[in-house]
Amino acid sequence: MALHVFTAVTGAAWESELVGALDRDDHGVTVVRRCVDVAELLAAAATGTGQAALLSAELRRLDGATVARLTAAGVAVVGLVEPGDDPAAQRLRQLGVARVLPADSSPGQIAGALRDAVAGGPGGGRDLADPRTALPVLGLPAEPAERPAGRGRVVAVWGPTGAPGRTTVAVGVADEAARLGTSTLLVDADVYGGVVAQVLGLLDESPGIAAAARQAGAGTLDVPALARLAWSVHPRLRVLTGLARADRWPELRPGAVSGVLAEARRLAALTVLDCSFNLEDDEELSFDTAAPRRNGATLTALEAADVVLCVSGADPVALQRTVRALAELREVLPTVEPLVVVNQLRRGPVPGDPRQEIASAFERFTGQQVRAFLPADRRATDTALAAGRTLAEVAPGSVLRTALRALAAELADVPEPAHRRRRR
Repeated sequence: MALHVFTAVTGAAWESELVGALDRDDHGVTVVRRCVDVAELLAAAATGTGQAALLSAELRRLDGATVARLTAAGVAVVGLVEPGDDPAAQRLRQLGVARVLPADSSPGQIAGALRDAVAGGPGGGRDLADPRTALPVLGLPAEPAERPAGRGRVVAVWGPTGAPGRTTVAVGVADEAARLGTSTLLVDADVYGGVVAQVLGLLDESPGIAAAARQAGAGTLDVPALARLAWSVHPRLRVLTGLARADRWPELRPGAVSGVLAEARRLAALTVLDCSFNLEDDEELSFDTAAPRRNGATLTALEAADVVLCVSGADPVALQRTVRALAELREVLPTVEPLVVVNQLRRGPVPGDPRQEIASAFERFTGQQVRAFLPADRRATDTALAAGRTLAEVAPGSVLRTALRALAAELADVPEPAHRRRRR
């Protein structure tokens, strides 16, 4: 049975010759439609009449979302570039096209690549808006794998609603890891109310993560471009600011967020993500494969991270919210195993020894142990927030800063200074 293929290589001098060669019976490929632009290609893919698409790097308005929609429709993608055009080949790979061939390849080689792409591609009917669709599309593993040598580590800071201190922990961990000698990138990925820029006194209305996601979607994001978009707070700490307005969340598509994280791993040894609380997947839109998901960026970040920190408050209400959030996380992303961090630990809200009582409650209701306790230090956090600076700058002797430093050393896999260990 012949393989039905769409082509979108308009503007190339070799298009007609290639289409004619592919239509020959001995190659087992039939070109069912020659598309002139992205809109026509997506419309043809939606009909289900083709199994693969042959794209050129010069196709106008080709981006990561286009490749994701083709893959979601069950259409495998193969790219063609001019011989020796390495930048074009790299751009196609960043967009999620795994198989890229030079245009002077023989028809038999191109037909073979199309058959291989169909044989190894995902099946049809996948929901484009499912954030887990974006990982295989971009060539990333669907489940977190062992971190490759020479690639940065990603830590996602997440937690339930109710201001348990996600941003405080994310900023503190990133700052302390940088002060311990680890090149660090702090990313504000909160689609509901990112405030990392304000916490650090970076009063800029242009969100760095939106610009980075836009370039990732276009296949033009690389390490130098990401470095230019990030603020340099001090020599080893860069910050990618978040959305200034919550209604701009559609700019953070899952596929684009995956592309940003891929470049972040190359830019910094440690990337710390400040994530949103919400894990809902909008069931009322589950049958609309073209609809974006507001929480897709959060789910993608949690699944792609090497370590997920679940930040909980230390009062009964916050503890109950965390228990429920952990159950929801296990249901939505069963492969993610978060580390529980209890923030704002103090006497009063929990009777008896709060550390012992909270640890016992978590082990009883979630089966998990608390990885770290962060003591409450309201005076230090208020001073840091008022000054737009970090705890290390305004309260170097704070007990909260000491605990964050120990947590950062563990996450960055670096030794903590000996004098700090003796003091604690």
